[in-house]
Amino acid sequence: MEKEWYHISDLPKEAGVSHPLSLAGRPVLPAKKRVHILALGDVGRTMLLGLRLLGADQIASIGLCDLNEKNLQRLEIEINQIRYPFPIGEQVLPPVDIIPEDRLFACDVFIFCATKGTPPIGAKGDMRMIQLEANRELIRHFGDLARKAVYQGLACIVSDPVDNLCRAFWESSGLAPWQVQGYGLGVMHARACYYAEKDPRLSHYLTEGRAFGPHGQDLVIADSLEQYDDDLSRELTQKTVACNLEVRALGYKPYLAPALSSAALSILLTLRGAWHYGSLYLGDQEEGAFLGLKNRLTETGFEYEDPALCPALYGRIRQAYLNLCRMK
Repeated sequence: MEKEWYHISDLPKEAGVSHPLSLAGRPVLPAKKRVHILALGDVGRTMLLGLRLLGADQIASIGLCDLNEKNLQRLEIEINQIRYPFPIGEQVLPPVDIIPEDRLFACDVFIFCATKGTPPIGAKGDMRMIQLEANRELIRHFGDLARKAVYQGLACIVSDPVDNLCRAFWESSGLAPWQVQGYGLGVMHARACYYAEKDPRLSHYLTEGRAFGPHGQDLVIADSLEQYDDDLSRELTQKTVACNLEVRALGYKPYLAPALSSAALSILLTLRGAWHYGSLYLGDQEEGAFLGLKNRLTETGFEYEDPALCPALYGRIRQAYLNLCRMK
């Protein structure tokens, strides 16, 4: 018999999980963290700018690792030249330095931005899934390095497809589930807000709505949690999912908003213990998936928002979650 209300915490049992792994527990992080970034392409460079300019309250220094030595040298020179003329307090921006691969996990926060290739302008289909196989192989290599280093910090996965790569990294690294989070949903919420601001029919999303699920085709945008309208929600979801294609049609790769909304801003909110969008693991050792939702890092571990969901909305999130569970 169908229930009147469901919750995100009901999802693991849909995959046959009776005892989900706990998200309680957190690294012992200093007030100012050592952050290491792997790969400084379009997304990595843009995120780096956001972290340096906005993260002085949380970041002690930023280490850069990339295969392109000239790119690294250029960034070490230029990023360290971005500064206030007469800095005081948090106007003293965190310094940037170059690190070798064997020191990648000598940090408090590791950020994975590597990819084996971004689909070219004009490519068809879900751009994120095109990258899955190559990037999954790549991230498992660095998961092995984290295992060998007995890494104790936070791992932030930014590369696409975020949720799938989170699982691959978690499995290969042997880290606790609360050490790994994916950062792809922040920009989907931001894109939904962009369209909601332009259409009075959708404007209530700005105060009542939520985003759930993966950074891709199974995204779930809910126009309102309490007064959910399935038709409006699906319309806004479709606009949000297709937004990156709109930018590509103009001849540009859509990386600015993801690098800042999903990555830089959301990672800093995580470190500050504030609510943000990111992917957390819901499942046990065998079955489950990383799912994007509203969450925060507390003194005891990660906590996610678990509102009452009507059957229509829960059904959409359930489908997205089970699809992610199948894509191991």
